[in-house]
Parts: sequence; structure tokens; C-alpha cells
Amino acid sequence: MMDVHKAHYSFWSPQPFFIGAFFSMQQIFQLWWVYRLNKLDSKKPSERRELDSMVDYAPIFSLGNVMIALWMVFWNSEQLKISNVCVIINSFSQLYYVFAKLEPMNTNSLTSILNNVVARTFAGIGVLDLVHNGSIAYFQDEPATTTVKVVTAVLFGLLSASSDWIFGSCMVYDLLGIAVGQSGSWRNLLGVYALGSAAIVGVKNLARPPYNKGNEGYKQTEIDDLQDRV
Repeated sequence: MMDVHKAHYSFWSPQPFFIGAFFSMQQIFQLWWVYRLNKLDSKKPSERRELDSMVDYAPIFSLGNVMIALWMVFWNSEQLKISNVCVIINSFSQLYYVFAKLEPMNTNSLTSILNNVVARTFAGIGVLDLVHNGSIAYFQDEPATTTVKVVTAVLFGLLSASSDWIFGSCMVYDLLGIAVGQSGSWRNLLGVYALGSAAIVGVKNLARPPYNKGNEGYKQTEIDDLQDRV
């Protein structure tokens, strides 16, 4: 995989060890998520709602891992345009779930914490995968033009402004990863973008804390109580 990375370079190519380090950490949380998914008992009223929230994410989680496996096959055979299709499917699926379906983190629920950490980090690294693979598939060996610099600033600025602490940290990490993988003035500008992203994420989430400590999303309803007694 490293040989392919070195042979195909573009303006959004990150330092590869940044990706490896991120995936290593993410795999731990994914394994923990799978363990908890299998541990929760749908027959227990106190666990059923939590299990439902995990089952809701399970198809996106599975699709993402299948797409990553296929991406590796096409990447290693240097079929970059096909591998990019896998990245697009995974990244947009994860982003859709995070922004359209994922409930805000309930810090008193381990299930909610795991759902948010796994889904948001999956989507976060998906953004890096999206720009990296897209750039080498269609703009190999091209420098960062003014258009690229503007698109980078707008894209990461908007995503940072729409993020919580977890996804926002991923945006900062993505920019730093690309910065370390680049050189010259483009690297310096990416470093500035990373600082700007961190500032946006910090101000936004300090002004409007994204998480809650309640149990609203996991309380058993009266209907559930009645069904459990039947």
C-alpha cells in the first residue's frame, strides 16, 4: 500500500502514517462497538432502546467496512478511479448518517458514546479519504492551485462549523495530516487552515455544547412498559 501511495501523489495527499495511526485507534472503538452490539439483550427493557440505536447504525457501519475492504483491493492493483468509487460510497454514507440520523451524544450512556465516537470518526476520516483519493484519481501530480486552496478552506470551514468536538477534531487532524504530507507554502497554508478549523470548532462547541447528560433518548416509554408486561 505504501508503494502505491508514493507512486501517486497530489495536492491533497496526506502523510500516510497519519491515516494508519487514525485507523489503529478507530479499530479499537469499532471492536468495542461490535462487542457491545452483541452484548446488549433486546429482551431487557433497559437495553432494548440502546440496542435499537446501534442496529440503526449497523447497516452503515457494515457498508463502510465492506467498501474499505474493496478499496484496498483496487488500491493495491492501482485502479484508483474504481477505488475512489468505494471511498465515495463509504464517505457519503457515513456523513449522511452523522448529519441526518445520529442522535446527539448522551454522556450518561455508553452506547450513545460508542455510537457517536464510531460514526463521527468514521465520517471524519472519510473526509480525508474522499479528498485524498479523489485528487490522486483525477489530479495526479498537480500542484495546489488557487481554486484548490479556496475549495479546501471552504470545505473544511463549513464542516468544522457544523461539527461537534469529535468530528471537528477529525477535521483538524485531516488538515494536519495533509499538511505534513505536502511541502512549501501549501504546507504552511494548510497549517493555518488547521488552526482556523480548531478555532471554529472550539468557539462553536463552547457556545453551544453539543452533548447532553439526560436519558431522554434511552428512557423506556409507557408503551414499552405495557408491552413488557404482556
